[in-house]
Amino acid sequence: MAKQANLYAFPTADALAPALRSYVISCQEAGIARHGVFKVAVSGGSLPKTLAQALLAPGASDADTVKWDQWEIFFADERAVPLDHADSNYGLLKAELLDKIGEGVGQPTVHAIDPEALDDAQELADRYEKLLVRSFASRDSVKLPIFDLLLLGCGPDGHTCSLFPGHALLRETSAWVAPIEDSPKPPARRVTLTLPVVTHAVRVAFVATGAGKKEVMKEIFETGKGLPCALVNEGTGERCSWFVDNAAVEGVSYPKRPFSL
Repeated sequence: MAKQANLYAFPTADALAPALRSYVISCQEAGIARHGVFKVAVSGGSLPKTLAQALLAPGASDADTVKWDQWEIFFADERAVPLDHADSNYGLLKAELLDKIGEGVGQPTVHAIDPEALDDAQELADRYEKLLVRSFASRDSVKLPIFDLLLLGCGPDGHTCSLFPGHALLRETSAWVAPIEDSPKPPARRVTLTLPVVTHAVRVAFVATGAGKKEVMKEIFETGKGLPCALVNEGTGERCSWFVDNAAVEGVSYPKRPFSL
C-alpha cells in the first residue's frame, strides 16, 4: 500500500510554528546539498503570516538557521494584479515576511510575476513559465521543474494554489504554469502552478488552521472527492505533510502523527 500524507496536529496555530520551522530548515539543507540553492514556492492567504512567525524567530543553534541568501522564492499561484495591490501574493509575502528579514543575514532571490503582462493571463503564465525554465533547466531537457519545497494553503472549498474543485485546469498535463480567467474566488484572473508540477516537488507542506477548516479537512482526508488538496495528497503520498491546529481537524478520523524529522 502506498504511504500516505503526514498529518501533524498541534494544540494551537502558534504551537505549530516551531515544527514548521524545523521542517522548512530540513528541506532547505537538503536542497542546498542537492544543488547549492533552496527552491521553494509559496502561496498566499494566511500562510505568509504563519511563515513569518516560524522563520523570523531567532535560531536556537547553527543548525537552526534560515539561510536566506541561498533561497529562491517562487509563487505557487498569483493574482493578475500589480505587485503592490492588496490582492497580490507577492505583496502579502513582502509585507508579512520579506520586509522583516533582518539586515546582515542575506536576502532571498524572489521571482515575482511580470507586471507588464497583467492584462493577458496567458501571456502572464507564459512569462512565468519561461522564468521557471531559466531557473530549472531548458524546457526540452526537463519534463517538469522539481521544487525542493512547496508551501501551500487549503481553501474552505478544498482548493490549493489556484486549482479549484471541478475546474478544467486540474486536467492540465503539459503546462508548468497555467492561466485562469474564471476563478470562483476573486480576483478572477490568475496564474497557477499546475497539478503535475505541484505533485513533482521533493516535498509539499500544507498549513491549515482554525475551526473553519474542519469540514473540508474531513472531506480531504476521509473521502477525497477529487478535491485539489486531496489530489495533491494522492500524488505525493509521504512527501506531503500537513501542519494543522487541533481545531482544523476536530472529528477527522485520519491518523495524526507525532512530529519528528
